Amino acid sequence: MILSDNLSEALKTLKLSSADAASDSVEGCLDCLLKALAHNNVETSEKIQEMGVLAMMPALLSAQNSCTPKVANIIAEMAKNEFMRSLCVEAGLIPPLVQLLNSKDQEILLQTGRALGNICYDSQSSKEQFASTNIAEELVRLFRKQVEHEKKEMIFEVLAPLAENDEIKLQLVDAGLVECLLEVVAQTVDSDREEDVAQLKTASDLMVLLLLGDESMQKLFEGGKGSVFQRVLSWVPSNNHQLQLAGALAIANFARNDGNCIHMVDTGIVQKLLELLDRHVEEGNVTVQHAALSALRNLAIPVVNKSKMLLAGVSDVVLKFLKSEMPPVQFKLLGTLRMLIDTQADAAEQLGTNAKLVERLVEWCEAKDHAGVMGESNRLLSALIRHSKSKEVVRTVIQGGGVKHLVTMATSEHMIMQNEALVALGLIAALNLDCAEQDFVGANLVQVLHKLLTDEHSAPEIKYNSMILICSVMGSEPLHKEVQSLAFIDVVSSLRSHENKTVAHQASLTEQRLTAQS
Repeated sequence: MILSDNLSEALKTLKLSSADAASDSVEGCLDCLLKALAHNNVETSEKIQEMGVLAMMPALLSAQNSCTPKVANIIAEMAKNEFMRSLCVEAGLIPPLVQLLNSKDQEILLQTGRALGNICYDSQSSKEQFASTNIAEELVRLFRKQVEHEKKEMIFEVLAPLAENDEIKLQLVDAGLVECLLEVVAQTVDSDREEDVAQLKTASDLMVLLLLGDESMQKLFEGGKGSVFQRVLSWVPSNNHQLQLAGALAIANFARNDGNCIHMVDTGIVQKLLELLDRHVEEGNVTVQHAALSALRNLAIPVVNKSKMLLAGVSDVVLKFLKSEMPPVQFKLLGTLRMLIDTQADAAEQLGTNAKLVERLVEWCEAKDHAGVMGESNRLLSALIRHSKSKEVVRTVIQGGGVKHLVTMATSEHMIMQNEALVALGLIAALNLDCAEQDFVGANLVQVLHKLLTDEHSAPEIKYNSMILICSVMGSEPLHKEVQSLAFIDVVSSLRSHENKTVAHQASLTEQRLTAQS
């Protein structure tokens, strides 16, 4: 209770004192506030706001006297609470805090940096409010003037959360932050000093963050001719892991639209990424592997890039990572191969008849702890069959034990995966029913199809592809018997009146087929 009485007294005294008086009484009040914040931050912050003391803070900051670091410290403490962050911005604390970044006093700098960092931490609204101030210009101007490592680090700490806002990203790019970052990288890249290594990491990470905004990224790409784009590319072949990582992530970020992807593939970036991956096959750096594979996956999205990338040998290099035990690398590797073979029949056939690959996919289809890897393995298994339409690929998948996984995939909660599975199973039934028959029976394929057809939530294309598959398995005696025992004719005839014309038409055809073979 004494603490709260003291707090009330301190707040009253502060309200009565004039802002520029660095008197002992003001200093004592500030100490009391800090003590109360340490004891109960939430309650004290609310009280400071209720008593109208927050509104006095800009004046207290602007006075720049011995109390200044304590005022900044109080703001930093209050801004640990999410509900206080936008109130701090509304109270006009940003301009005086930004001005204090010019101070020579280390304690003022430290507390000011904390205050700004906390105000914009994780708060969308305060970041939006920051966007309407000139903080981007101020910070970049300040950054240019700094020589000491600590000061640069402190500005970095304020910049990083701010740069998560797309509008501020663009302001920082316009204010020339990128040139500053490139300079930091050039100065620190060959140094082993701990602080230089830290600064290199912060600068290159911030560079990648700026590229996450669509406008800022496009501005720096400059049609592939931008000097920034060229400089970042030169990081990929460097001997520094941190720069290799940032370079690969930057390419992945530039590769977010077809135009950029096509330009980058035409200018030979794929080769740089493949050489980088080759350097990281044995005992490689997992984050670099993951970033380089992400970049290749994005570059493989435009159709015109696929054949060029396959010719450049992308799939061969990617396959070297099949032995990786790291789920993030496995996930990107699968995604890259799936993108590459989309609409590419020859490549799908070549990969689909690679027994080692199929064996690993089947193994990953059981990776229950890693849903992403499991889903991507199933999708690649299906894609190898769908894009190759090859008897050889179907045989390899059957022999590798992949059929049961495709049947399970047909029951996925994602319609796109259900559909991909059904089309692949249809091709297996059409191209090699004899070989797949046992696996189909063992995986309860007919029961799964019955469930998909009777489930009112199944999408029209799921119903359509399920009926096509029923027709395809009728040539197998044990499967035919199962279809008869489950009274499929009733289910199918009820679909003849389905609102979707294609489903209704396929239901008529399927009913005729079932009737003829009953």
